[in-house]
Formats: sequence, C-alpha cells, structure tokens
Amino acid sequence: MPNFRRYSVPAAFILAKFILQYVLINAAFDLHRDEYLHLDQANHFAWGYMSVPPLTSWVSYVIQLLGNSVFWVKFFPALFGSLTLVVVWKTITSLGGGLYAQLLGLSTVFFSALLRIDLLYQPNSFDVLTWASFLYVTIQYIKTKHNKYLYIGAIVFGFGFLNKYNICFLMLGLLPAVLFSKERVIFLKKEFYLAIALALLIIFPNLIWQFRNNLPVLSHMKELEETQLVNVSRLNFLKGQLLFFAGGLPVLIASLFALFRYERVKNLRLLAFAVLFVLALFTYLKGKPYYAIGLYPVFLGIGAVYFESLLVSSWKKYIRPVLIFLPVLVFLQMFSVAFPNKTPDYIQSHSSRYSRLGLLRWEDGKDHEIPQDFADMLSWRELARKVDSLYKTVPSNQSPFIICDNYGQAGAINYYSTIKEVQANSFDADYLNWMDTTKPIHTVIMIEDAGEDINDHKNEERLFETVTLVDSITTPFARERGTRIYLLERNRVDVREELAGEVRRRKM
Repeated sequence: MPNFRRYSVPAAFILAKFILQYVLINAAFDLHRDEYLHLDQANHFAWGYMSVPPLTSWVSYVIQLLGNSVFWVKFFPALFGSLTLVVVWKTITSLGGGLYAQLLGLSTVFFSALLRIDLLYQPNSFDVLTWASFLYVTIQYIKTKHNKYLYIGAIVFGFGFLNKYNICFLMLGLLPAVLFSKERVIFLKKEFYLAIALALLIIFPNLIWQFRNNLPVLSHMKELEETQLVNVSRLNFLKGQLLFFAGGLPVLIASLFALFRYERVKNLRLLAFAVLFVLALFTYLKGKPYYAIGLYPVFLGIGAVYFESLLVSSWKKYIRPVLIFLPVLVFLQMFSVAFPNKTPDYIQSHSSRYSRLGLLRWEDGKDHEIPQDFADMLSWRELARKVDSLYKTVPSNQSPFIICDNYGQAGAINYYSTIKEVQANSFDADYLNWMDTTKPIHTVIMIEDAGEDINDHKNEERLFETVTLVDSITTPFARERGTRIYLLERNRVDVREELAGEVRRRKM
C-alpha cells in the first residue's frame, strides 16, 4: 500500500499525458511534414542524416515493426514526455519533496508548452528528456559524489547527442558554471575523463559519418540561419522563455531564489549560472525559443520543493491550491488556440484569437491563415492519393520515377501510398542521399511547389517530349495548396545521367 501511494501521483499524470496527447489533434489533420521524413529514415539506416543524428531512425524502425500506424507515431513523443515527468518526480523526491511538491512540480510541467512539443514525432521530445535527465544526474552527483553518476551522465549525453546536437549547448552552459564553482575539482578526477571517453565512444560513429559526408550539420545550420533564424529576434527568444511554462512562472522564479537561499539546495547553485550561460548563448546566436525548453522541467521540480517548505503556516496554506491550479487555468486559456484540436475552417474563421498571440506568424516572418505547424499537417493524404491514381495509369513496364520538390511531399507519398512499388524521391534533405539513379527511367511523375513558375519547364521539355499538368493540391489552408502534379513522358535523353549529375552538384 505505501508503494501504491508513492507511485500514484506520477502514474496519474502519465496516464493523463497519454490520453491528452491523443485528443489534442483534430481528425482533419494529417501527420506533420517533418514526421514523414523521420519515418522514412527507418528505410535508410545510417549513422547520420543531413537534418538529424541517427537515433530518430531507430525509433522509426520500431514504429515500423509495430505497424507504422498513426497511433504508434504519436505514442513515442508521448512516451518521452511521460518520462520527462518521471525525471521531474524523481528530482522532487530526491530533494525531500512531499506530496504537495510532487503535485505542484508535475502540474507545472504537465500543463505547459511541452504538450504542444509532444504532439509531433520529432527529436524535440527526446531532446527535452535528455536535458532534464542530464540535469537530474548532475544534481545526484553533486549530492552524493558517486562516480556512477559521471558514467550515467555520459550515457545520457551520448544518446542525447545521437538524437539532436542541441544538447551540446547544455554542456557549453554547464562548463563555465562548474569552473566557477567548488565543483571544479571534478576536472582532477580520472573518472571524469573516463566518462568523457565513454560519451565519445557512443557518439563516435556519428562523428565519423559527419566527417565522411563533409559535415552536413554545418550546411544544415547555415540553411536554418538563412531561411528561419533570420526572422527570429533576440527579444522574441527571451519572450518565448516566459511563455513555455507561463502557469509555472512563480515556481520557476522560486527555484532560482531557492538555489541561493534554501539550505536543502544551496549546493546546487551552479545550475542557476548554467541557465544564464545557456540562455545568453542562445540569445547571442538568435536561436529559436524552444531550443532551451529542456532547461526548465528540473528547475520547476526544485521550485516546487522550495514552495512546499515555505507554505507551511496556517494562512500560507491557502496559497498552495492556487499555485497548483494556476498552470491548469493558463492551459484552459490556451487549449483552444495552441493545439490543432479545431478544424482548419474554425481556426481561419477565428484567426484574430490566434493572431493576437502571434501564432499566425510563419518562419517567413509573415502572418498567414492558420499556424504554420497546422498548415504543415494538411493535404498529404490528398497528394498521395492523386499520385497513386496517376501511377496506375502508366503501363507496368514503364513504372514512373517520382521526383518531389521537398522532403514532406516525398515522405508523405511513401507513407500513405497503397502501391508497393511507389518510391518518391527528392533533391531535398536526406532524400538527396537516398535517390537510386541506376534503373532506366522512361516516365516521371513530378511534384512541383506552388511557388514555381507554371510556364517555366524548359529543362523538363529538354528531357521529355511531353510535359502534362495532371492535377494539383486543393486542400484549403494547406501549406502545399497549389502544389502541382505533372506527368513527363517519352524521354529524349538518358534521364539517369541528368539525375546523377544533379545529385553530385547539390552535394558539393
């Protein structure tokens, strides 16, 4: 019975987490464009990819073994989000927090922007989990000085690195914080360097892959800077930090006070400086606000323990339920706008509610009809269905080569197509490395972005005798709305050589 009471609180939050993550998406939406790329990585195992390290492909392979259904696609980000709750709970109990601290800490983490992040199958959910886990392990090492936590930390960092390179910024923030604290004696311990060796051993295959492929992570970062980060201001980055856990801001602020005033956690004050260093680094680099979100769950746990110790006298006890229900109230205010739980038509007709919160601003710096993430979750089934329909009209001895303008199109066709032979390709992202140009090509199905000039097909007409516009995407509010589907027939030259040459040019 005591064990049941001990685990009942985190168990209740985890159950609610799984249920809520599934009901926050309206049936009108498909998967997100990024999810299709990550799922397709299961069919192309490597120690690295142009956009992400390899761990996501391993999870995608498990999803594929389980049937590749949307249920399992959504299961794993919900799982990683649930494990983050477990880490927060463990942080609270390890610091001596009781029932109130657990309820307060878990509610502030639960009713937060993490619900939005954990909706999508992307590396972000696991990234938050590894940041929180590493900070938890850091706390345990400072408390106990047990060397085992150095090795556990090395493993957490290693798998965090294989998921997303973002965890390196946590290390860059912790390093000066440790140097300026009494914990710097760690640099004199041989176990510290053995732990570094263990971490390097875990990430070594990916490092080798990066060097063998001319460090695509650098070109990916440059592309992000030119197309997305250029529209991110330093002020907006800092504003974003206040919104992620808006209902838990008092708890978050209390955690910083606790690290300097509360005897139970004063020996952890280097963590406060680590936060400042990480935020300063991201601010200088104009990172996206969510890059730093992994910092906060553990700090919310610390703040919850501090508040539990403060609110003990008779009149202060009345503040306790207020702090617990504050994140719930904020969540209820955000419920109808922060999640794709309404139809696209409803969102567009109530656009002013979304606009006031800046949710209609896309990465191009302009406002659109619905939020960008939502627009990226529309039209994919329509695209796959129309490509399948066209594919069936081509004689079986001329199986068409499918080429798409972007990875979302290629991934969605490969995910939703009901034709076994269909394999969409693209010069975009990782598809550049996956394209097979060894088989003869007589017919091509070409997917062209709406932004391309509909009259400019000089290159296609040079390669094929017939270029026919067959169909287009019509789903309202979709980012792919207007995307065109062409059929290219009767090739004039060996198209394989043209494709191989384009692949080589783009890899340079």
